[in-house]
Amino acid sequence: QVRLVESGGGLVQAGGSLRLSCVASGTIFSTSVMGWYRQAPGNQRELVATITTYGITNYADSVKGRFTISTDNAKNTVYLQMNSLKPEDTGVYLCNARLKRLQLARPSDYWGQGTQVTVSS
Repeated sequence: QVRLVESGGGLVQAGGSLRLSCVASGTIFSTSVMGWYRQAPGNQRELVATITTYGITNYADSVKGRFTISTDNAKNTVYLQMNSLKPEDTGVYLCNARLKRLQLARPSDYWGQGTQVTVSS
């Protein structure tokens, strides 16, 4: 089994910062992409940021210049540094990993349970 566990969420005032972490554990042969998505009440899940094992990043336009995604590939860990937070950043932040459990297996997507981020105005 593969397990993704997020941490670092919480309540912060607008303009503040938070750092999210996500650790992937279990039987993992290789990871191609890790990322963060968020879901606010009544809204669809949306991409926040992704990063490949080669360090290629992709950000939602709404977070560019404020959020930074990074990884520690040796630890199968992905981070999201969130600065200049806005109330509209509020939501459940979910970690995603696209990985292969075995060398000959096809890549599959795995999700964490999510961590709540609340930004007050």
